[in-house]
Parts: sequence; structure tokens; C-alpha cells
Amino acid sequence: MVLALPFGEPTGQSWLQIGELGVALVLSAAIGLERELRQKSAGLRTHTLIGFGAALFMLVSKYGFTDVLGDHVVLDPSRVAAQIVSGIGFIGGGLIFVRRDAVRGLTTAAAVWLTTAVGMAAGAGLPVLAAVATVGYFVVVFAFPLLTVRLSGSRTQSRFIQVTYEDGRGLLRDIVSTCTRRGWTIAELTTRHVEREPVDALVDGGRGRLREAVVRPVSVLLELRGAADHEELVTDLNNVHGVLSVAASNPDLDPDA
Repeated sequence: MVLALPFGEPTGQSWLQIGELGVALVLSAAIGLERELRQKSAGLRTHTLIGFGAALFMLVSKYGFTDVLGDHVVLDPSRVAAQIVSGIGFIGGGLIFVRRDAVRGLTTAAAVWLTTAVGMAAGAGLPVLAAVATVGYFVVVFAFPLLTVRLSGSRTQSRFIQVTYEDGRGLLRDIVSTCTRRGWTIAELTTRHVEREPVDALVDGGRGRLREAVVRPVSVLLELRGAADHEELVTDLNNVHGVLSVAASNPDLDPDA
């Protein structure tokens, strides 16, 4: 059964093409959901729109010019596909940034690039190929990290911890020393001041007056790499005099991958 619309050129506007758009929508949304759950900068909506739009561009390229074709008009549908590949580079490039010597967003940019290919395959009438590519994506993002650990022969891992401590006491040196003594390598370190109300009061020089002593907390986010015990490190950091709190931090919340 062909879905004939009362306007425009009916070729390419059947349930088949609508189904191809639906395949692109579902598969790209599956990839986007994984990125959304990891709280990456490009998530469910972005990936879904990219894959869905790529499929639509492919369908327009295949069927959108049938009304002008003739003996003297020849079109190359592959040219639109090539422009999609070029255009998606601008979106992917916007997801990659460098902070100090750390590059962020490469995996998310690659996921956007693959989602575009999945949408193009669905729009080109290759739903099986699009589905296999989507399965391949999940194999890469879930199975490959485990494989990498096994091949490396170690349990080297990355950990993010956030330490809040009292400013002006030289505690950062002690914090770094504690981490390295426990066998961790510091890959990145970011500090920021934290607003906090006065928490103490001291007697002012025997004159019987109280003056407020303001503790100015500083928060430092540490990216640690190594195979040591993470819980023991947290315990040691909590025992450093002047450290106010130690908490595990989610690396996906820090601008990702």
C-alpha cells in the first residue's frame, strides 16, 4: 500500500520511507540514551535529532528531485551524503575541547559521527546495516573498556575525587603527597574557592572582645590514575588535619566524554 499525499511529488513518500525514518529515530535514540545516562554534553535529544535528520537528508537526496529529472537533467544522490559527512564535523568539533593537557569529548564526538552514519544507512534503505552498526557501538562502549584492562595486564583506572580543605594552611601539598604515597598519579588538578559562612569565634588579645574567624574553604578536583585502593586513599585524606570533606566525583559530570 502506497501512502499518496495530495501535494507534491508522491514518489518517495510511502510507508517504506516513513519506516526508514522510524528506524533512524529508534537507533539514534538508543545511542543518545547511552550518552544521556552518562551525562555527556550531547545526549538523547542531540543524537536522536542528528540521526533522524541524517536519514531525512538521505531520503531527500534519493527522492526529492524526481520531479525535475528528465533527458537533460542528471542528479547524483551521493553528493548530499558527502555533504552530511562534512557538515557533521562542525557539530563534532564543537564537542571536543582541550583543558590544559587533557582532551575531552572525543568519544561523544565519535558517537555523534557514528549516529550520523546510522541515520544515513537507515535513510538509504539499509536498516540491517544500521542496526548492526548500532550494536557495534554498544559493543565498543561497554565491552572494549573491559578488554583494554585485560590486555594491559593491570587494574589501572581513573578516579575523580573532590577534596574540600581550609585555605591558607598549605594543605594542598599534603593532599598531593597523600595521593602519591598511596600509589596514585595525579593526571589533573583543579581548585576553586567555596563560599561559606563564618564558623568560629576567637577572643581578641585579652580585651574581652570576640572577633570572627572566617574559614575559607577551597575545593580541589583531582583526577587520579592508578591501581591502588581508592577507599584507603579517601580514609587517609579524611585524616589530614584541615581537610573538611572528601567525596568521590563522577567524571561524566566534569565536562565528556
